[in-house]
Amino acid sequence: MSRFGAVILGCAGPVLSDEEISLFSETRPFGFILFDRNLRDAQQIRALCDGLRAAAGHDAPIFIDQEGGRVQRLRPPLARGWAPPLEDAEAAEAERRFYVRGRLIAQELRALGIDGNCVPTLDIARPDTHPVLRNRCYGTDRDSVIRNGRALVAGCREGGVLPVMKHMPGHGRGTLDSHLDLPRVSTPQALLSNEDFATFAAFADLPLAMTAHLVFEDIDPRPATLSPVMIRLIRGEIGFDGVLMTDDISMQALSGGVAERGLAARAAGCDVILHCNGDLAEMRALCEAVGTMDTAAEQRAERALAARTAPQPVDIDALRAEADGFFAQDLRPDPA
Repeated sequence: MSRFGAVILGCAGPVLSDEEISLFSETRPFGFILFDRNLRDAQQIRALCDGLRAAAGHDAPIFIDQEGGRVQRLRPPLARGWAPPLEDAEAAEAERRFYVRGRLIAQELRALGIDGNCVPTLDIARPDTHPVLRNRCYGTDRDSVIRNGRALVAGCREGGVLPVMKHMPGHGRGTLDSHLDLPRVSTPQALLSNEDFATFAAFADLPLAMTAHLVFEDIDPRPATLSPVMIRLIRGEIGFDGVLMTDDISMQALSGGVAERGLAARAAGCDVILHCNGDLAEMRALCEAVGTMDTAAEQRAERALAARTAPQPVDIDALRAEADGFFAQDLRPDPA
């Protein structure tokens, strides 16, 4: 039997309940994810991370969405505030800004016991990209997204944090919010391959990735997360052989119950199911439905865990001063 449950789970609050501890001990989730509801102060967060790992019975990765801008679970005074990523992508010294962002965020996360960040967001921002996603992107064309994403990944990894690229194989053409609706993309496959998919192919060596809940109508009528065709494309054309997690399985882009969605995602080829809202009944049903990782998924999981490293030495004060300088520069009035 695999030593990992095929799930990444949230929890309801800042302290684990007895019921959560029991569930996590029984199902041994591969990892966990934290949200605002779980975060009060540094001591509490470190204790929660310790408790999650103890319940799972292994050194489980603990993830968070710490992108900057609107999607930033840790905020001052717990962590530095950041501009939306697209603003840095459009500024001078963009690559350097993304490296500094990634390295400083990693430093803050590791100090709290968190060792995974759901970044980089490699979707290409377009004029009609839905506003819930657009300013979270790293550029408006393939090459700038690759450059800025690589810089941020370097900062993450040098800081000892596992990056999770998203939303594979590309969400930038979505014009609906997949938290609420299912976006559909009619772009021909050849164009997708040259732009959206090629961006993710440049990061195929990363250990973890998250799927997109949207339909590519020229390829398959099912949402990518639930599509064997799209998962084969991710493994084949894009060349990704790391741990493939779903985006939050409870998002309303997908139909059916949470357990049914999880089973469909596993059948399509996803390695692990992400469930974020902390609902205990839903988590129980999902864990019972999807069970443990298969052999191939567990091997990918072991490689991902082995990619965790201690932070490399760096002059953090100098990086903080550099980030302050970027902020001051952005506040300067435009020349007349």
